[in-house]
Amino acid sequence: MADHSPTHTPRGLQDHKETYEGFLTGSVALGMICGFILVALVAFRFMDYLNVLTGFGGLILGTLATLIDARAGGKWYLSGGLLVLYGLFVAINL
Repeated sequence: MADHSPTHTPRGLQDHKETYEGFLTGSVALGMICGFILVALVAFRFMDYLNVLTGFGGLILGTLATLIDARAGGKWYLSGGLLVLYGLFVAINL
């Protein structure tokens, strides 16, 4: 039987809010990782030297920065800044 005592508080709205915030965090993290993958693909194809090291290094560091930002509350300063710097580094070395 269902518990209908006055001490029972429904968590329907709170559960919905937590699920929505988790979905948004995962969506932003996936978007950031896709950005790092795109820049790494450009590095693999168009850089003249150290293309493999730059590509894989950017992927690894970008994924770690994205995971750190996702666990830190979703401010996205570290991974966003690293993505901009990584993109500029690859663009300069083309």
